[in-house]
Amino acid sequence: MSGLLHAVSLGILVLLFACLWRAALGPTVADRVVAINVISTKTMVLIAITSSLFSEEFFLDVAMVYAIIGFVATVGVAKYIERST
Repeated sequence: MSGLLHAVSLGILVLLFACLWRAALGPTVADRVVAINVISTKTMVLIAITSSLFSEEFFLDVAMVYAIIGFVATVGVAKYIERST
């Protein structure tokens, strides 16, 4: 089971860097915002996998707080973009 979680973590990490590439090169601001939101979600999943690997439940609390912060930041940026157009 541990080997599978390590492989999944590596795959998610590779996809995270692909999203980082999209955030840097996105043709529109909306593409960049979505890429940053996906990065936040993937980071939350990596924290949850880390919680499972180390059998530490408090990492799940950290993942939930990170998800809430990512959601609030995305909504805030969307509101800012909406007002500026």
